[in-house]
Amino acid sequence: MNGIIVQLSQQELQTIVKPLMDVLGWVVPVLLGVVGAAGAIWVIFLGVKFARAEEPQDHEKAKNNLKNAIIGYVLIFVLLLALQIATTVFTDWLSNNSYIFIR
Repeated sequence: MNGIIVQLSQQELQTIVKPLMDVLGWVVPVLLGVVGAAGAIWVIFLGVKFARAEEPQDHEKAKNNLKNAIIGYVLIFVLLLALQIATTVFTDWLSNNSYIFIR
């Protein structure tokens, strides 16, 4: 693992990182809202499709689709929340450190 460690001033780090953190701070809550709304609508649609299925094969297929949609919805939601938490941790870490490893 060859590389160099560069020490930057807090001002230089803020110049580099602040625009990225500002964008993430704006985008993540919007994505949470969009994913929440779209996921809820999709799960309701699949639930209705499951309830209206008449044939056993259609019923099983709708059940699997609903299960997969809920798993995907929860996974995306958890990852977006983790990203929001990670940006806070990253920002705190940057305010206490001024070293960057460059490969």
